[in-house]
Amino acid sequence: MAPEPKQPPEAARPVVTMRDIAAAAAVSQSTVSRVLSGAETRVPIAERTRERVIEASRQLGYRPNPLARGLRGASTNLIGAVVRDFSDPFFAEAIEALVKETMAHGYNVVLGHIHPRLEEAIPLTSVLETRHTDAVILLGDLRVHPQLLADLRGSQVPVIGLWQGTGQLEFPSADTDDRAGIRAGLHHLADLGHRRIAFVSAELPGEFWVREVAYTDFMRERFDGVPADYVQRCPNTLAGGDAALRRLMALPEPPTAVATSTDLLAVGVLHAAHSLGATVPEHLSVVGFDDILISSHTVPALTTSRMPTAKLVSYAVDLAVSLSRDPEASREPSLQIFEPDLVVRDSTARPYRG
Repeated sequence: MAPEPKQPPEAARPVVTMRDIAAAAAVSQSTVSRVLSGAETRVPIAERTRERVIEASRQLGYRPNPLARGLRGASTNLIGAVVRDFSDPFFAEAIEALVKETMAHGYNVVLGHIHPRLEEAIPLTSVLETRHTDAVILLGDLRVHPQLLADLRGSQVPVIGLWQGTGQLEFPSADTDDRAGIRAGLHHLADLGHRRIAFVSAELPGEFWVREVAYTDFMRERFDGVPADYVQRCPNTLAGGDAALRRLMALPEPPTAVATSTDLLAVGVLHAAHSLGATVPEHLSVVGFDDILISSHTVPALTTSRMPTAKLVSYAVDLAVSLSRDPEASREPSLQIFEPDLVVRDSTARPYRG
């Protein structure tokens, strides 16, 4: 007689989800959730349906997730974070700050990434329905995902927004004074004696042109306008910044200084400047915005407006925890503004006089 096949070790067995039970019992996932949680329902669940769900869960070997504490109304000590773009170094650093801050409060973070197609994103609705998180923090402007925002507006958990752009506020939010950050960098360049200052503007989700508008306003106030083609829009990538500077340096009267709307673009600008022989800062000054980790390690080190990321994240976590513990507290949309600081490094100098 052939030996019976060995059962896979416990850790190797696939995790059975409510979705699996719903498929086996031919019911909706929400019905499975209500049956297994024992929650009261406005419309009673038929006894035969309840038995079918329970039998399917037994046959599949379903084990309730430890997070199901939230089903009973208890805190899960989890904070959900929905991130607009994991590939952006700025958000990578924001996530690290968020993890540190939540741990300091005795919480952990559940990360969700928004893909171009909403159906590929984390199933936030089901997570929120079962209260697997005590609160949700949004990182970045998510207005290009209206259905997601609609789901969040209808959720029972508090939602806090960070860097939500210039649209209508949906939730209690915090952001930086982008105009002040851009103007600080431009004042620095102008005080050094630069007049031909160009701007490389990142194309980001939503209508996020605050930093570009701050540049054009400054140039009109200080120098009576912006020279033709001195604003270059491009993807928020290293390649985008590289290509934008090449276009600027090909102009009949190229700039002596370039400000960018993100540090990621500024690093691309530095790369192109080196390739073109436009030595920074002797022949070209460069100013960024965000002060991501790499900014102090570029060659030369980048002058930039520092995003007060730690302060924004601390504010968001404090508010998320506070609202999760007080259901009666107001969750009306609001906006807390934090000021950036200009960090002067080696990428800026007086205009070349050779």
